[in-house]
Amino acid sequence: MAVDPFSSVDPASSGSTDLRGALNRLRLVTGLPLAFAGLVEPGPGQLRISELHGNRTTSLSGLSVHSGNGLGGKAVALARPCCVTDYSSSRQISHEYDAAVAAEGIRSVLAVPIVVRRRVRGVLYGALRAPQPLGDRTVGAAMEAARDMEQALVVRDEARNLLAAARPPEDGSPGAWEEVREAHVALRALAPRIDDPELRQELLQVCGRLAGAATTDTPGPDAPAPPAGPRVALTPRELDVLSCVALGATNATTADRLGLRPETVKGYLRSAMRKLEAHTRLEAVVAARRAGLLP
Repeated sequence: MAVDPFSSVDPASSGSTDLRGALNRLRLVTGLPLAFAGLVEPGPGQLRISELHGNRTTSLSGLSVHSGNGLGGKAVALARPCCVTDYSSSRQISHEYDAAVAAEGIRSVLAVPIVVRRRVRGVLYGALRAPQPLGDRTVGAAMEAARDMEQALVVRDEARNLLAAARPPEDGSPGAWEEVREAHVALRALAPRIDDPELRQELLQVCGRLAGAATTDTPGPDAPAPPAGPRVALTPRELDVLSCVALGATNATTADRLGLRPETVKGYLRSAMRKLEAHTRLEAVVAARRAGLLP
């Protein structure tokens, strides 16, 4: 019976770490006293404020904003930045959330949507407690922070798709295991791009479970033998390189995929071969699979 190493993995988690990073950068660049953000929840365009920096009250924390309502809802509906100089008296927006905004003392507000593949996934806000215009520099910084968040969500989406595909095959066919190995390489290459340490660690744990599944399942006559003797300790980059080599990639292709120089790839490969007591690339791959390091 095939194991499922992914039952506890949730790559589509809230992204709070990414939001916090975006808000930190926004306040650092602009000097805004208050910045907050939230992601759109599943359903009919409902945004929930989940991260606040510089707030004095909890009036905005957990606030649900519906598409079209208030400034953030308008940004969601139009998929473009929106700004008001005096929130409570503005005729450009509806006023469902005036009480929460007033409790925080907010007057001038900017809302920038986070758009991924033409779909609004969240909103970043910057605010002042005085009715002063927010200049082009502030608007530009907020849009840059939103783009950073968009890239983070793209990476999360990619991780989710890879995790959905990277399951040990039930039929154990060689072709199916090649797909698993391809997903394993992609996951290892993706992990360093993820800022959220918890999600990054989850991806690496799944990579380890995939490698272990190749030795604990019984995918067929070509399956590697169970690990024997002491486990070889390869560094993360040595495993990255060896994973690419296992798919037949050249040093140049491996370097391009991992963002390394070909000479660096050669160094990691030599080190891995030495630890695995292998004389060729193929021997190194076989030894790594027998040790449960690669699927």
